[in-house]
Amino acid sequence: MATGILGQSNPAAATNTTVYTVPATKTATFNITIVNMGASNTAVRIALSTTGTPAASEYIEYDAIIPPSGVLERGGFVAQEFKNVVVNSSTATSSVSVYGYEA
Repeated sequence: MATGILGQSNPAAATNTTVYTVPATKTATFNITIVNMGASNTAVRIALSTTGTPAASEYIEYDAIIPPSGVLERGGFVAQEFKNVVVNSSTATSSVSVYGYEA
């Protein structure tokens, strides 16, 4: 059983990036934190998706604005095997962490 950091990324600008995928036969409980390390606002999207290209119905945040040095944190997610945490940021200044546990 994995615990702690499940995935981390510094996504390229305007690119869907899969930060974490729940492994086969597992269920994951996790939180997502995105930090804006840049000097200007960044808009972020987060989806819990069955693929690396989310459908409109899979977004849990869409163009949420994070100010410079700001943090967006969402928690309490439970996802089944093969579900992906996909992030898209308008700038390349975001640091994304997914942390929790798998059972």
